[in-house]
Amino acid sequence: MTFDGRLFSGITVLAAVAESGSFVRAADALGLSPSGVSRAVSRLEKRVGVRLFDRTTRSQTLTDEGRRLYDAVGPHLTGIEEAASAASGSANVVQGKLRVNVDPFFSRTVLASRLPDFLARHPDLSLELIMRDDVGDLVADGFDLAVRFGPPPMGTLIARKLLETRIITVASPRYVAEHGQPGKPEEVGKHQRIMFYNPVTAKPFEWEFHRGKKVTKIPAEGRLLVSDVETMLGACIAGAGIAQVMQIGVEQVMHDGLLVDLFPEWPDERFPLYALFPSRRHRAAKVEAFINFCLESLSAAAPVAHRQTGLRGERRQRKS
Repeated sequence: MTFDGRLFSGITVLAAVAESGSFVRAADALGLSPSGVSRAVSRLEKRVGVRLFDRTTRSQTLTDEGRRLYDAVGPHLTGIEEAASAASGSANVVQGKLRVNVDPFFSRTVLASRLPDFLARHPDLSLELIMRDDVGDLVADGFDLAVRFGPPPMGTLIARKLLETRIITVASPRYVAEHGQPGKPEEVGKHQRIMFYNPVTAKPFEWEFHRGKKVTKIPAEGRLLVSDVETMLGACIAGAGIAQVMQIGVEQVMHDGLLVDLFPEWPDERFPLYALFPSRRHRAAKVEAFINFCLESLSAAAPVAHRQTGLRGERRQRKS
């Protein structure tokens, strides 16, 4: 069988542009110039006889024919990459650059103090932790994985649940002394509440209380709305009002008596933490090492009963 190196090279460039979303980012990934990438795509289009990209001054989008070609060759390119990694042994070596889209609160409260140990354990690894409010496009933004709280976004990502943490309703002793303690969830509407901004809906998160199968929902109303967890905790400790927070990361504050759990008899609302990966069968050793690091860090910070560390927690999110 005759091997056409130029065709394979063109297919590789096609995949790089499709995954990065631009000729410039593809050029950086491949070590080429943007004009070189453009010429390679043009040669491939001439070879197959169809237009593969719709081009504008700002973006390049696959045509229907380009999408079909990319979907057909993608698994084969992945297989070639896996075979090369296995042959070189790099699949089992933690090295290179690891770029992670990470939840800011999780990074600050759970990972930050343990990072020196992780880096010392893997001296050939360069780690980039980029704090963002949403997942975005992992491939186009150059991320190896994301670690985010909340349900995984719909799409073709691989999702592995790392943790479920309890949602607790808290106030400072000062606030309780001045305003009293609500006796049941329905009474929180009469109190000052600190609301947390949901970037997905551009509205405050709804308040819910769970006990077994019983769920009580309270309208999201309050004079103070914030989008930063540390600000919410600081305001709550200072007596600005009642807040709903994740139990992970506030254990020490609770232990020190700066905040009190107002409804320990409503313990069943949970919020998940997921690791999210691009849709690829093979994950590099550096990715697995970081996931293990997250799990180790959670073991020190999270109640054992709420951890979800098995591979059974991993699943593919598909578009509905």
